[in-house]
Formats: sequence, structure tokens, C-alpha cells
Amino acid sequence: MNKSSNFVRPSEDGWLPADPGVRRRVLAHDEQLMIVEFAFEKDAVGKPHSHPHVQASYVAQGRFEVTVDGETEVLSEGASFVVPSNAVHGVRALEPGRLIDSFTPARGDFL
Repeated sequence: MNKSSNFVRPSEDGWLPADPGVRRRVLAHDEQLMIVEFAFEKDAVGKPHSHPHVQASYVAQGRFEVTVDGETEVLSEGASFVVPSNAVHGVRALEPGRLIDSFTPARGDFL
């Protein structure tokens, strides 16, 4: 990630593997807030998990089956969802796609 004061330009070499068929890169962060881009291959799964951070996610590309706290919906480009602190959640990519996730506070485990 190339950073100049308050402006961040992510680099292509900033991608890290997440789950199989999923990669992520941190776009911007400070101690209180983090924005992360996730790229999914078709049928890739972001396995169910939970964390203490509040998460808001935006579907930037594709269609996803999203489960939050036992409730499942199919969301397409332009839709978003919120994950409360400690709620179990996960996604499945119905086609290749990208999610933009924000976390508060920032996820130290992603740095």
C-alpha cells in the first residue's frame, strides 16, 4: 500500500490469500477504521466466522449468498450488509465478484 498523508493508492502486490478462491488487500486504515477489498472466484466461500469488530460490506461486483446471524439473502452489485459485533457470518460467490468491507475498530490481524 502506497500512502501519502491522508490518501492511499493500493498496489497490485498488496493482495494476500484468504480462503480458497478468495484474496484480500487492505485499502486504507487507522486504529479506528479499516477498508478491505476481497476478490472471489465463482463458488468461493468466505467461511462462517465471527469477530468483535462491527463490519459493513458493499457488493462492488458480482452476486453473493450472504448469511448474517442465521439469516441468508442473495445480494447483487450495489447492495450492502451490516454484521454486528460477534455475529456469525459468511458468504458464497455465485459468480466472480468483489466485496468492500469496512471494520471498526481496525482489524489488527489483517496488518
